[in-house]
Amino acid sequence: MVQSLVKAMTLAEFLLLPETKPASEFIDGQIIQKPMPQGKHSLIQSELIININSTFKPQRLVRAFSELRCSFGGRATVPDVTVFASSRIPRDKNGDIANVFAIAPDWTIEILSPDQSQTKVTKNILHCLQHGTQMGWLIDPAERSIFIYASDKSTQVFEQELDILPVPEFATDFQLTLGDLFGWLSD
Repeated sequence: MVQSLVKAMTLAEFLLLPETKPASEFIDGQIIQKPMPQGKHSLIQSELIININSTFKPQRLVRAFSELRCSFGGRATVPDVTVFASSRIPRDKNGDIANVFAIAPDWTIEILSPDQSQTKVTKNILHCLQHGTQMGWLIDPAERSIFIYASDKSTQVFEQELDILPVPEFATDFQLTLGDLFGWLSD
């Protein structure tokens, strides 16, 4: 019997690899490629970023990013939307936003794609919460529901159009109902 010894890849080695489209994530020593976003996913993602950034841009308190690689806690994930308080955004030597984010976001938002495992996405949200993220949203367009994970509360599920969605403490100026969010799909 012949055994082959395969050296496990490290996060540092993964980060040296060329980027893929769609993005690949590094989770528990494995490279996992995310599914290609489809129409509903793409629209919800775009609208969330536009609405969050337009709410906070004048005060420069919060910034939302699309498909931003965040590497921390031995993983490199690419949430659909990451939101950072401005004071936590990494900066380069010129004071510009850095290319590398080696910290957990303050708020992570995932939009479930039809072929995506809800368990894997939930594990990514929980990993973020274990490393300082205040809140995670898991949006399921097929079920028209949202699971809200917070570091200090039990998981909440929102399924009613008039439900006002909870946001992290730093983002209380952002008000959105479940109906508003899924209403973007028919605009």
